[in-house]
Amino acid sequence: MTVALMWEARAVPGRGEELLTWAEEQVRELPADPALLRRETFRAPQDRVLVITWWDAPYDADLPELPEPGTDLVARAAHRWRFESVAAG
Repeated sequence: MTVALMWEARAVPGRGEELLTWAEEQVRELPADPALLRRETFRAPQDRVLVITWWDAPYDADLPELPEPGTDLVARAAHRWRFESVAAG
């Protein structure tokens, strides 16, 4: 089964590039794991950063999550979601 972990945060206004750099560093520091299929980082208006990691694992597997950024960097706590793949195409 493929499980996608999504992590999204909104930076304090004007600190979007710092949050993006921080998130990219966290992704690089994920432990080497053959179950990690793919990882991708996105940015959006309003200094938002999104990280998606794809894993070959059961839905409820204990998988490494990105930590919470420092409160001086984000406007609110990061949001996290977990999804399972139902179709490819």
